Amino acid sequence: MTKLRSVVRGCGSYLPEKVLTNEELAGLVETSDEWIVQRTGIRQRHIAAEDEPTSALGIKAAEAALKAAGLTADDIDLVICATSTPDFTFPSTASVIQAGLGITQGAAFDVQAVCSGFVFALTTADKFLTSGSHKRALVIGAETFSRILDWTDRTTCVLFGDGAGAVVLEAQEAAGTNKDRGILTSHLRTDGRHRDKLFVDGGPGSTKTVGHLRMQGREVFKHAVSMVTDVIVDAFNATDTTAEQLNWFVPHQANKRIITSSADKLGIAPEKVVMTVEKHGNTSAASIPLALCVAVNDGRIKPGDLVMVEAMGGGFTWGSALIRW
Repeated sequence: MTKLRSVVRGCGSYLPEKVLTNEELAGLVETSDEWIVQRTGIRQRHIAAEDEPTSALGIKAAEAALKAAGLTADDIDLVICATSTPDFTFPSTASVIQAGLGITQGAAFDVQAVCSGFVFALTTADKFLTSGSHKRALVIGAETFSRILDWTDRTTCVLFGDGAGAVVLEAQEAAGTNKDRGILTSHLRTDGRHRDKLFVDGGPGSTKTVGHLRMQGREVFKHAVSMVTDVIVDAFNATDTTAEQLNWFVPHQANKRIITSSADKLGIAPEKVVMTVEKHGNTSAASIPLALCVAVNDGRIKPGDLVMVEAMGGGFTWGSALIRW
């Protein structure tokens, strides 16, 4: 029995030109390269220019994804942007990206699940495509977290960076087995009781301000390692696959210690883990598509490979998706 699968046709990414190193940060707050690397694995991050809103980053990543897919704006009928740093309260950043790309058909909207945003957006697009309502989707993760950081708080400002990544998904008929190309399964979770552990202390409906990011680092670390396990195990169970069968594990790039601890707990070999946190920092919803593009462009991820993506973000939100590339 055949079924529709959401197949990845191409991916693209964009990083702002400005690079902020740990040494430069040490001139802004009381920290050091050694302290940051030891605790996070981060050595540098990219910072958007003043005239680069989130949509500008998303447009460039989307253009690169379309080029990699061999498609044009006219081929897309769904645009979903995962972001926690939108250009405006409204309209959606996705609609700004849609207009910037010259897409005039279909739907465009944002998804907000913080660092899990790309997995949530990918899953949402998959539901649209496999229902038969839409044919091709641009799924984008784009962030300018530098705009919501408290640059006097050394516990948070050293962690985050700006960037955007995108994939083009296309609905294709497949055999309905685990050998199919495309998204094989996805699993999402939210537990709003943990809001105070990772949040922004402002918003139009509360303080009427943008606010700054606040985080209880130890609490987030503890929950990140324990929480992501369930959605990954669920993905394995749903597809009758194992960690040994994975070709690549592409987690949210928050912290090197979280990534290695999670992979070790799940029995995923270190050589299968794609890690870009050293050069990108934590780019929230953009981190997974950025990492995917790095691994595709350097030849690691190849057609037919089994790829697991997972993330956890403020809320708490967390999720996984298992993809046959």
